[in-house]
Order: sequence, then C-alpha cells, then structure tokens
Amino acid sequence: MAHRRTVIAGTVLGGALSALAPAGAHEAAGGQAEGRGSERLMDEVARAARAIRDELAHEYSFWEIAAVREQMQTFLRANLKFPDFVEVGSDVWQRAYDWHVRFQQPINLGRTAEGRYTILLLATTVVMRPDMAPGFIGLGYDNR
Repeated sequence: MAHRRTVIAGTVLGGALSALAPAGAHEAAGGQAEGRGSERLMDEVARAARAIRDELAHEYSFWEIAAVREQMQTFLRANLKFPDFVEVGSDVWQRAYDWHVRFQQPINLGRTAEGRYTILLLATTVVMRPDMAPGFIGLGYDNR
C-alpha cells in the first residue's frame, strides 16, 4: 500500500518534470531523439538538485567568518590560545557582524584608542581596518 505522502510527492514531482518538457516533445521524432531529450532533462534535474543541496550546505557552513576562523586556528595551534586581536578589512568585518545578526549572537561592539571599530568574535576582538583592502585578514596577535 502506498503512503499518501509518497503519492502526493510523486505526483508533484511528475507534474514539475512534465512541465519542463518542451511542447510537442512526445509528438516529435520518437525513439532515440526522445531518449536523448529525456537524458538531458534528467541531467538538468540532477544539476538543479545538486545546486539546492550545495546552497543548503552553504547556509550552515559559517562561510562569513571562515577566513577569520582559519587565522584564529593558526594562532591557536602555534600559541595554544586564541589571539586577542585580528585586524580585517571592512567587508570581512561586515560579514562577521552579519554572522552575529543571522545566528542571533550577542553583538559586542567597541572602538580602539585610534577610533577603529571592533567586534568580539568568540574570544578574539576583530578590529576593522578601513584603510586596508576590503577583503584583508591580518595575522592574529596578542595584547602584549
């Protein structure tokens, strides 16, 4: 016995796939041409499914702060602690801010003595350096 959900999902998928077929595809030259069209259609569906899968994986990969985390991990391996500071460009700083907003993390903003904006990311203060390239990520360093 087929479950209701399977029948509905199959019907919806079948309808979506049939909508992608060009008009008159069944009436066109049959046999091999129809087989190639079917293969091409299945390739398009597979590509779309992979794109959706990749987008969903990208959604939870923390891509916004991945580069900053790499610098922090490098410092951690070398010094057995997180760095006190990492200097970054304006785009990287904005992505760190957006990450806090998106995942509803507390936002601890501040300013340095030179007037540069800071945001606390994990145990490290990320310092915005608008005078550097927007994608700049410096090496982590301590307060000393």
